[in-house]
Amino acid sequence: MNSKQLTIRVGNNTLSFMITDKANPEEPVMFEPYVVKSGISMAANLREAFKTFAREIDFPAVRVLINAPVLMVPIEQFQEADAATLYLHAYPRSEKEVVKFNVLPSLNAVCVYSINKDLLMVLTDKYDDVQLMHGMIPVWTYLHQRSFTGHRSKLYGYFHDKQLDICSFQQNRFKFCNSFDTTRAHDSLYFLLYVWKQLNLKPEHDEIHILGDIPEQDWILDEMRKYLKNAYVMPFDLTDLLKKK
Repeated sequence: MNSKQLTIRVGNNTLSFMITDKANPEEPVMFEPYVVKSGISMAANLREAFKTFAREIDFPAVRVLINAPVLMVPIEQFQEADAATLYLHAYPRSEKEVVKFNVLPSLNAVCVYSINKDLLMVLTDKYDDVQLMHGMIPVWTYLHQRSFTGHRSKLYGYFHDKQLDICSFQQNRFKFCNSFDTTRAHDSLYFLLYVWKQLNLKPEHDEIHILGDIPEQDWILDEMRKYLKNAYVMPFDLTDLLKKK
């Protein structure tokens, strides 16, 4: 059994490779970002990356994290035959997209998303076993587990890829899950406080946690604390989380 696992993360104009090796405690993780070339597709960038890293990523199987718009469907209402129709209705896309889904049993939901056809072809040409996963799944899973600590309701804001994903949980379900395109701290603050109000959370009791690549972190935290008693920055490293999987 191979002790090494390769993970490729495809973000919005970002591409990175991570190899975890459980048999090598001295160097259990090798992380390698790839500088994406503008003007060519992500599929073409991935082909070039394969040439650059060559032997280092020569594995029979790969886990691929895809950052894409997501449609969340309650597990009891999900029908695989309807997944593409529902997704394309919510997110009208070109013919170059393939609709995929991941079941999230711990959250009683199915995450429906898409991947570019050319990108998928590059992956399947290279690897015998391609395990696709939406890029937010490790984050949702981690935050869901954290939501059970203490007795307060919690709202989470995760900054990545020039967007802000906001989520909250109620027992084994999403209470809220949405993504906002933003690079501005003022807009991010507005989205966070608006969702807080929409969920009717209590400013003196409940908690808000922000994590990831936070723009103007100190300013956002100071502003939130003007309105909310329990506002925190959560230390978080996605690479550190993935190496435990």
